[in-house]
Amino acid sequence: MHAKSRRDATPILARAGLLDSGHVVELTARHCFDTIQSKLNGLSTVLLTRTDAEGMSASDDEQHNATFETADAGSSLTFPMQCSALRKNGHVVIKGRPCKIVDMSTSKTGKHGHAKVHLVAVDIFTGKKLEDISPSTHNMDVPHVKREEYQLVNVDDGFLNLMTNDGDTKDDVRVPEGEIGEQIQQQFDDGKDLMITVVSAMGEEHCLSFKDAPQGK
Repeated sequence: MHAKSRRDATPILARAGLLDSGHVVELTARHCFDTIQSKLNGLSTVLLTRTDAEGMSASDDEQHNATFETADAGSSLTFPMQCSALRKNGHVVIKGRPCKIVDMSTSKTGKHGHAKVHLVAVDIFTGKKLEDISPSTHNMDVPHVKREEYQLVNVDDGFLNLMTNDGDTKDDVRVPEGEIGEQIQQQFDDGKDLMITVVSAMGEEHCLSFKDAPQGK
């Protein structure tokens, strides 16, 4: 009976580490319980350590994603503004285009309590007239508009070769079409030093004007 009991228990005791050189270690019930409990505690520690590591990895990924989203938000091409806060000569987005407001009027409050604002604007790049009507309490997109001046160095194959005050070069701005482009080309050919004004908004940039460079440029 005892031999059979030992033989049947051998696989279990072996897995628990309670066999030594093929012989069953004689243990008290208390000793056996303590040994198994110790091994279970060790296994729990391993599992907890692995879980913590995975949790830290997930946390790191979330932080990276949050940073990435913040960077995207910081580089937004537009920002919201309540329609009633817009002003003439300011900027607004109408039909997906960056525009300068040339006229605006507000209607009286209607029966539903919302005054309407009628906006008349021109595309800052094409000069095309655009209009929109919006409740005064609604938000509209306003483009970030940046204006910079460069010294004209050369006109090459339809592009303006420009230089900043710091000596950095820029050669990805096209010669504007129409009268402005013709005047730039003519005055450059005549040997004049010119300053080019480049306006950028919503991923586009164009030369919108030019002037004689100050003496010493």
